[in-house]
Amino acid sequence: MIQTSLLGQSTGDSPAYVCPPCGSACDALVFDKPGTCPHCNMILVKKNQIKKIAFYLQDGVEVLDFAGPMEVFSYAGYEVFTVSKTKDPIKSQGVLKVIPDYSIDDAPKADILAFFGGNAGRAYQDSAVIDWIKGQTEVKYHFSVCTGAFMLAEAGILDGMKATTFHNSLNSLEQNYPQIEVLREVRFVDNGKVITTAGISAGIDGALHLVAKFQGLNAARRTAFYMEYDNWVPGDGLVLSGDNPYDVAFSGPELAGFVGSYSHKGDGVFELTLNPTDQTLYAKIRGVNYPIFHEYGDVFTDVEGGEPIYFQRGTDGAITGYKVEAEGEVFEKLK
Repeated sequence: MIQTSLLGQSTGDSPAYVCPPCGSACDALVFDKPGTCPHCNMILVKKNQIKKIAFYLQDGVEVLDFAGPMEVFSYAGYEVFTVSKTKDPIKSQGVLKVIPDYSIDDAPKADILAFFGGNAGRAYQDSAVIDWIKGQTEVKYHFSVCTGAFMLAEAGILDGMKATTFHNSLNSLEQNYPQIEVLREVRFVDNGKVITTAGISAGIDGALHLVAKFQGLNAARRTAFYMEYDNWVPGDGLVLSGDNPYDVAFSGPELAGFVGSYSHKGDGVFELTLNPTDQTLYAKIRGVNYPIFHEYGDVFTDVEGGEPIYFQRGTDGAITGYKVEAEGEVFEKLK
């Protein structure tokens, strides 16, 4: 893992990289290239890719509905803040006390508005809350998990679109909002600027999809690996927009030629295998499987610092080894 160098500020046209917000002093540091933060070990993100996301939470909101996406967005480097009708404490599922950062009267502007299920009627049947949603005209994206879709429906944001929600609420959404085409048995629906997901754990899939949409599939894969969300299937939803991040992904047959045993400096030998579920190559080193991600051609990057891995081919086109530096030593693929 190669540590990045620090800059007081970015210079010229070079992109600036920052540590995802972690509440430590390193949040204020700026780096001049990708890698990992030398202080908290989190993967750096481009400063201009950071999104501001407002999580609207009502009393009784489902814990995993918002906590799952919050974990995804936080690790991806986005700025998440909570909003409720007032700043009074609320209880998630009657257990977890949450003190909102803002009320609807003083909430700052956000790039994304997110809504969640669990006592959702408290919000979508409140005209003040719906008026606030309608008034957020500068928002670029809307995101809902579970019955949070009812808030978007009541505000008219889902009119003429396809959407999904919690399985026990599909009929209710369809009957009460006939202008929406309600879809069943789908993890998420991406209309372009409006993304709805099914219930509870599906919110994690929808959030990872947004990371892939904004930063590319590999950023979402790194986030899923960090969270140990091993059962994530990239693209397991309906993407109706033109910016489908899964169209560029290598498929299993294309990756099969990389599978095999390789020599490795300091570790002897490691096995490179293909997981058919997530279409990702995994290097097993010291008993742990680490994914590597395709970037372009025969170049991949590792999961931690995003450092390049340059695979080599023989005259017959078959993979013969790899390098960790463009002009460095070749580590052979073993027969």
